[in-house]
Amino acid sequence: MVIDDDASGPLAGVVVADFSRILAGPYATMLLADLGATVIKVEGPGTGDDTRTWTPPTSDDGTATYYLSINRNKRSIVLDLGDAGDLDVARRLAARADVLIENLKPGGMVRFGLDHASVATGNPGIVYCSISGFGPEGGAALPGYDLLVQAVSGLMSVTGEADGPPLRAGVAVFDVITGLHAAVAITAALRHREITGVGQLVETNLLSAGLSGLVNQTSAVLAGGVVPGRLGNAHLSLFPYEPLPTGEGDLIVIAANDGQFRRLALAIGAPELIDDPRFGSMGSRNASRDALRPLLLERLATRSAREWFDVLTAAGVPCGPIQTVDEGLAFAQRLGLDPVVAPGGVPSVRNPVTYSATPPSYRRPPPALNADDAEVRAWLDSP
Repeated sequence: MVIDDDASGPLAGVVVADFSRILAGPYATMLLADLGATVIKVEGPGTGDDTRTWTPPTSDDGTATYYLSINRNKRSIVLDLGDAGDLDVARRLAARADVLIENLKPGGMVRFGLDHASVATGNPGIVYCSISGFGPEGGAALPGYDLLVQAVSGLMSVTGEADGPPLRAGVAVFDVITGLHAAVAITAALRHREITGVGQLVETNLLSAGLSGLVNQTSAVLAGGVVPGRLGNAHLSLFPYEPLPTGEGDLIVIAANDGQFRRLALAIGAPELIDDPRFGSMGSRNASRDALRPLLLERLATRSAREWFDVLTAAGVPCGPIQTVDEGLAFAQRLGLDPVVAPGGVPSVRNPVTYSATPPSYRRPPPALNADDAEVRAWLDSP
């Protein structure tokens, strides 16, 4: 019996037992499902995945939009791991899966006999992915919430106005980054299994992924001995690289190299800035930003942000108005990126990668709780 005969893509035929919940794990498994993997989402009794209850907002039928955002192309089965019969089903699923992903606290799967060592004994080809908040050692007992990691990693210390309080990012950015790392790790481990026939344990955590995702900020500490702080919307190493007020509305203006600055100066009608020794290089512009900013603002005040967007874009200067999320979706649509898909009539943002030979597929809407119990159990009982 084939459980997912409508799947296509490079991961078609790969069965993922998804014991993860909330965001990092489900985001990773949705990406795998988009590429053809059969993802069986194991949920606890009662309300299931916590994000089913994270409202508002909701869709027209009352489903939490948070849950809808990360669970398309999956099947749902409710298993109470404290029940002997359901635990047997979970173990049989793990024994038959190609991939198992979980994000209980480190060691949490041991008491169910669903930890990597136990599962790999009967299923040596399993690619077993564990996601935690702070790793399996000293941080094992710490709860893995994105906001906590934003705080302790240093992200909040560099987010916000210089004279204001630290701020969180507007999305659970480290959950998403961790999910991306998990998806990459799983596909790499599947490739290794294809070559060797042997599975493996892959582990990642929000703090490690977060520190990696801080990129130049962590590098400033490690390679430069500089502890970065909050600069609002400004950039430590680039100017201009921030929103600037215009005659109507703010506009993001970027001059990330000398050529872009020359084009900016010409486009705003200030060619004299090009030969001014205070602004001739990135280093000098950074040192003289307090002198340069009012000269830019004087010229930008003559038109609106929308008008300058057209003028500066035509001149090859990176820029853009600050838009709301709905405007961002509409902008992507105008650019031909087709950002929205709607499997089963449920809209979501499409997989952001295009493939010339193996495109993502959108086969199933996010499942209702326990929607696939009978089908999954029948598959497990089949040869």
